[in-house]
Amino acid sequence: MKNLHNRYKRFKEWEQQPHQVAPLSEDHHECATCGTHYEGNYCPRCGQSAKIGRYSFKNAILLYLDVWGLGNRGMFRSIRDLILRPGYMIRDYLRGMQMAYFPPFKMFFLLLALSLLVDSGMNIQGINREKQNEKETEELFSRVKPKATLDASNDKADEKKTGKLLTKEEKEKRFGQEFERKWDKIIELIDQHSSAVTIVGLLFFSLPLYLLFRHSPAIPDLRLSECFVAMVYITNMIVIYDIIPSLLCFSVKAEIVFDMLILLLAIIPIKQLSGYSYVSTIWRLIAALIPFIIMCLLLLFAAIIIIVSTI
Repeated sequence: MKNLHNRYKRFKEWEQQPHQVAPLSEDHHECATCGTHYEGNYCPRCGQSAKIGRYSFKNAILLYLDVWGLGNRGMFRSIRDLILRPGYMIRDYLRGMQMAYFPPFKMFFLLLALSLLVDSGMNIQGINREKQNEKETEELFSRVKPKATLDASNDKADEKKTGKLLTKEEKEKRFGQEFERKWDKIIELIDQHSSAVTIVGLLFFSLPLYLLFRHSPAIPDLRLSECFVAMVYITNMIVIYDIIPSLLCFSVKAEIVFDMLILLLAIIPIKQLSGYSYVSTIWRLIAALIPFIIMCLLLLFAAIIIIVSTI
């Protein structure tokens, strides 16, 4: 038990310790690219690493990963630290330690691409998770979404053609079908531009969050732009965890529970970043969510009004 306590203590010390940069090499090198003689880890003229030598399979793999932005240690270190010390890592990045970690926005789009690959079949069962989830969701709610085949705008044309007035129930049914068809188009549009919608949503959520955390103990002069970057990194952390149920092919019920737990984990990096206690962090998060939810409801109400007015 004492040994376990000591390990936990060392882990907490490691969590708060900033990334340590490797010391400069004292060996003399001649750059294979520009021929410059130098001491250190990188050529001061062209920037080539002193570790680059003869071509090997390892170099080939690293070059392939580098095409996708994964070939440097910053990406793997960023993923590790977002899992084990997210708030402290974000604080280090905001303080200027940017070469040690992968850029937040580039990381966001790469993780979304990886998530799409996993959902499309790159998982342990090799199945299309998106189609499977749609099927399981329909079974879970015991209904199949009806397809909108009728258009409420054609009511008068149908009445003239058939010479028969539509009943109130038929008009309501057509109205509901047309509303659902246009609502599905909006959902489809949001789904097609989910990354842009997420970035915009984070930007709006960052404003009330910044007002409540701008004078935090750890960062007393927090800026709005820094708060926004922190939210992008926290979203990256959530995406990393969210890939797990897709990779292991969880059921819809299990994935919903898992996602709810992951959202609660967002408290940890904000607490580590701000330096507040868990109680102070939680009530500030709740207070920041209230105006954000109100804004989302207003946008939802506006979308409904626009749909109804066009039917």
